[in-house]
Amino acid sequence: MNDSIFRSVEFWKSALLTMPDNSFFELLRNVFGKIKTPFNKQQLLKDLEIFLLREDIQKTIAAYIDENDSKIIAAVSLFGEAAPGDLEDFFSGEFSSGQLQDIIVNLEERFILYRFSEENASRIALNPVLEKALSPVAGNISVLLKSPLFATAGCENASPALNDRILAALLSFVLKWESFFRAEGVIRKQVIEAGKTCFPGFELERVIGCLQILGLFYADADRLLPDKKRFDDFCQISERERMEYCAAALLAYDEVKIQTEILPPLFRTRIRDSVNFIRGFLGSLDVKFLYTEKILNRLKNIHTAKTGIKQGDKFLDALEKTGLITGKPDGERLFQLYSDTAAVKSESPVIAVDSGFSILVYPEINFIDAIAIAGFLNIREAGAVVCFELDKNSAVRAFDKGINADEITKILLRLSGGRADDALLWNLKDWEKRHREVSLKKGIVLSLSQDKLYLSETQPLAAMISETLAPGVFLLGENMMEEASAALHNAGIDIIACHVNKKNQTGALSLNTCFPPPSAVSSILEISETGKENESIRDNLISEFQEFLSRLPLGKPEKDELSARIDRRLVLCKDQLREADIRYEKLEARHMDYTGKQIIAKQAIAQRSPVEIIRQGKEKKIFGVPDALVKENGDLILVIDCGDDVTRIPLAKISLLRRIKKSIFEK
Repeated sequence: MNDSIFRSVEFWKSALLTMPDNSFFELLRNVFGKIKTPFNKQQLLKDLEIFLLREDIQKTIAAYIDENDSKIIAAVSLFGEAAPGDLEDFFSGEFSSGQLQDIIVNLEERFILYRFSEENASRIALNPVLEKALSPVAGNISVLLKSPLFATAGCENASPALNDRILAALLSFVLKWESFFRAEGVIRKQVIEAGKTCFPGFELERVIGCLQILGLFYADADRLLPDKKRFDDFCQISERERMEYCAAALLAYDEVKIQTEILPPLFRTRIRDSVNFIRGFLGSLDVKFLYTEKILNRLKNIHTAKTGIKQGDKFLDALEKTGLITGKPDGERLFQLYSDTAAVKSESPVIAVDSGFSILVYPEINFIDAIAIAGFLNIREAGAVVCFELDKNSAVRAFDKGINADEITKILLRLSGGRADDALLWNLKDWEKRHREVSLKKGIVLSLSQDKLYLSETQPLAAMISETLAPGVFLLGENMMEEASAALHNAGIDIIACHVNKKNQTGALSLNTCFPPPSAVSSILEISETGKENESIRDNLISEFQEFLSRLPLGKPEKDELSARIDRRLVLCKDQLREADIRYEKLEARHMDYTGKQIIAKQAIAQRSPVEIIRQGKEKKIFGVPDALVKENGDLILVIDCGDDVTRIPLAKISLLRRIKKSIFEK
């Protein structure tokens, strides 16, 4: 792809010089009328350049550009220099190959597009002489993404999507399992079955894999453990950004189909690129519109062409699974941009606590609070409704982490607006009392001989001691081995016996920058509303030229040919009508011209040229390549390959049959 979408004027001229002579002179005669001999091709091209650079001609060319023209011009700009196959693939489902060829050939005849061969491949490019007129159209890629559908009502995903409440529910779910994996690192069947009950509609392995890639959870032997620092970092970004990271991690997980240990640093670049891609993609959408799957895939291709970052087939699925886009499941799939309605948090209660100790969590809860309650609640249901419960096991789990009953009570009262159940609070106190009566402690045990007891009173070692278990035996925090060793060395102890449990000590491998806030990434597209001012100018120009033609002293065949040129927007000034060199080529036949329709049908079959057909009494146009003209019961039937199907139309029932010309650059 070139840095500039326009090559040099000399390159354009050289491409025209490679055209077949008949096409070259036909093109020039359309502009200048009769070409005097002797002629010089180089001088003719210089005259053509001067003609096209005229301000009035450039304004007319710009005014003639309609919506379909704009799409082709923008697509050629997007690809830099498009191969015909690129455009066919890009516009698949919108234009048939015949329609697309018709538009491209017309743009070639109007000097907007030209073709050249490079490395034995045909390429389509924009005319550099018209750069001033074409640049605004070429830069407006939003025309390729126009959606005629306004969102009169919000879409809803067919299945629950990841969000802050679901992430908190997943944290609660993971915390309650002492054994999460089998020996080979596969999630236990019991865990999977429980996950299906708690998280209907979710693929637990896929979601857990995504969160491991982000480093929010890490495997420790058969356990799955949360990384507190990563969760703290995740709390510092918005819900929209959290879902962008989750979508990027889902895509990474889908791509590598992980079945072994996940190391987050290996995915750093992949996640960063995908998040930036997703942010640019979403920045190109408008929440007011509904988008078809075809339009969204086209937008994905545009971003890929611009950024060089490829996304897999599950790209839209990952966005939908994380709620970044929502879809209507009925009929044609329609999608709408995520709207952060929960961004404005209210002062109203965000949880409801009932006498059965179940706790319903509302969407308005913020992520920090959702994560906090997940630490002392068990998830019961996480789908359209998210419901936790407080029971003895979840409370004990919290007490083991150093969260006391008063702290739990304070959180529940604040989030429920003071409506926590008295029986629940009484039970909390009772469980805490019983928790203190019998205990197993985990930590670093410091053992000091009688003559070294003074060390327990020195700083900073004294601050690390959480409990004296027996004379000379002290309990330190479980992660204080290095700090305690350093403190003892500083106190002059040069030999220290360290008895370390050989169990796997590997924790999460966090990225240096965990979840950077949005960089200066915005939409890579210039979104603009295209008005209809050109349509009025275009109609006025065509009417003016047709009225001028009607006053010229020409016969009907000549006027018909020039009228067709006006309709195809090949006439740029009145001199082209006044001084026209008419070499009539019959391209279409209408209504009762049965013989003309036969001739055009036979020409199209012989040349394998596409045709445009309008049937009597119907407005919809048919585009296809005629295969045969057969006689059945006295009628001639035109058999047309329309790409998706084969259509058979009696010639007598055709009100318009038009042969679509091949590229003027084809030999």
